[in-house]
Amino acid sequence: MALLSLDDLAPGQEFTAGPITVSRDELVAFAQVYDPQPFHLDETAAKDTFVGTLIGSGWQTAALGMRLLAQALISHSTSMGSPGIASLRWLRPVLPGDALSAVVRVEEVRPSSSKPDRGMARLAMTLTNGRGEAVMTQAFAVLFARTGAVPTPRPVELAVASGPVPEPDDALPLPYLARAELGATRDLGAHRFEADDIITFARAYDPQVFHLDAAAARATHFGALCASGWQTAAVWMKRLNATFARDIALTARSGPVPQLGPSPGFKDLKWLRPVYAGDTIRYSSTLTNKRASASRPGWGIATHHNTAENQRGEPVFEFTGTVFWQWDSPAA
Repeated sequence: MALLSLDDLAPGQEFTAGPITVSRDELVAFAQVYDPQPFHLDETAAKDTFVGTLIGSGWQTAALGMRLLAQALISHSTSMGSPGIASLRWLRPVLPGDALSAVVRVEEVRPSSSKPDRGMARLAMTLTNGRGEAVMTQAFAVLFARTGAVPTPRPVELAVASGPVPEPDDALPLPYLARAELGATRDLGAHRFEADDIITFARAYDPQVFHLDAAAARATHFGALCASGWQTAAVWMKRLNATFARDIALTARSGPVPQLGPSPGFKDLKWLRPVYAGDTIRYSSTLTNKRASASRPGWGIATHHNTAENQRGEPVFEFTGTVFWQWDSPAA
C-alpha cells in the first residue's frame, strides 16, 4: 500500500485510532523515569497533593497521543517529523485503566515554497478516555514529503562522548509563588541521549524509522538516529524534577516546603534541531509570569519559558508552559 503523502491530505479529513488501555504499572513506570512527582507514583502519597489521587504524567499523555497519531496517520505516511506544537491543553487527568482514543483532523495543507519535495500540514488532535471525555487537545504541524519525493539525508556530525553526565549539586530555596522572582532562570543540568534509550522510547510511543533504527535513519532526511521530540520534552521534565528535588531538600531544612501541582498545558513548543544519539542537552527554565488562581484558593499559576541546547551551544528545544504552584505559606 502506498504511503500517504502531503498531496493526499486535504482540510477536513479525519483519522482515528484507539482505544489503548493504560495500566497503573505503565503510568508509574513512566513517572519513575521522567516525572517522579508524588501524584504520579503512589496512591497514598497522592492523597495529600493538589490532585488527591494517582494520575498519569501529562508528558506521558502527550506521548500516548503520539502513539495514537502514529496508528492513525504517521506510520502509513511520508512523515518527516514535526517542527512543533502551537498549543496543548491537558483537560482531565489520565487515570489507571483509562482507554484512550484519538481523532486527528487536517486543518490546513501547505506545500513548501523553498523545498518542493515537502510541505506542512496543520493538524488538530483530541484525545478522549473510555467515558467519552476529552483529556487532551493539541494543535500542531507535521512535515510530509510530496508524492514521489525522496528527501536527501542531511550531513550529521555525531557527538563522541563517554562517561556519565555529572549531576549538579547546587540547590536554591524553593519559594512560594507569591515570593518567586520573575525573570529568574534556573539551570536544570544536562542529559545525554543514548541510542538504546532513544529506541526504547520510540518503540513505546513514537515508532518512526528515524527514531527506531540507526541504519535506516541514515537514509532519511535526518541522516542519523535521533530522539523523539516527546522524549526531548520528557527529559526536560526529568531535569526539572531532579533540580526541584535538591531545592526541596534544602528548603525543608529551615521551614515548610511549597507544593507544586500539575500543568494545565503549554504553547509554542518548538523542536529547533534534531537531538541525535550521543548528544548532550542542557536545559533551563525562566519564570516569566505568575498570578493567584481564581479557581483554587491558596494556589497560583506560574508561567515559565524553557530552552535547551546541545553540546555545541545550538538551540534544540523551547516552549512556554504553565503549572499550579502553592501561592503562599498557610501561615502568611
